[in-house]
Amino acid sequence: MDIFGDKEFVRELNEKLKRGGVVSFVTDTVWGVGCLPESEAGVNNIYELKGRDRSKPLILMSDSVEHLLPYVKNIPGKARELMNKYFPGALTLIFERTEKTPLFVTSQKNTVGIRVPDNAVFKRLCEVVDGHVLATTSANLSNQPSAKTYIEAEKNIGKYVDYVFQDYGYIARGLESTVALAINEEIKVLRQGEINIS
Repeated sequence: MDIFGDKEFVRELNEKLKRGGVVSFVTDTVWGVGCLPESEAGVNNIYELKGRDRSKPLILMSDSVEHLLPYVKNIPGKARELMNKYFPGALTLIFERTEKTPLFVTSQKNTVGIRVPDNAVFKRLCEVVDGHVLATTSANLSNQPSAKTYIEAEKNIGKYVDYVFQDYGYIARGLESTVALAINEEIKVLRQGEINIS
């Protein structure tokens, strides 16, 4: 992962992201694509390269929950317990968004999903990205299966993004995250994935 220690590369990476750049990366579940959450150009690029339905929001991911908390509010006690237990890990929790979360990330919804993947390469990427948060979705064109390897990610979306980072042996397990709505004390599972919280 020496590339993330290269100051010139990191400067170039952040400049590209600020101009609407998109990157692809491994996580603990499947491969993803991401951009800076405040970059409307980057978000538009993700929707366009994937052919993604604009009604489907992106989620926010980081190497630390502390970087994600400014984007959400009204976190119920039960959700905090789940965050303490499963972050980092294969769980996406949906909360009310704060004003810091742009509506173009959430498909104009007043909620946003957050996740902290348990993957060393993704963690290192977030550590060097300005703001330490990426607006993300899976690394595939719409209606394609999610990419589970570097080769699949490169084949699916490599020509559309600025970088596809190697996994350096920290491979994705291939099963998507569990997604749960956490607007009140009742946690509602919207997609059953790797983690069973019921």
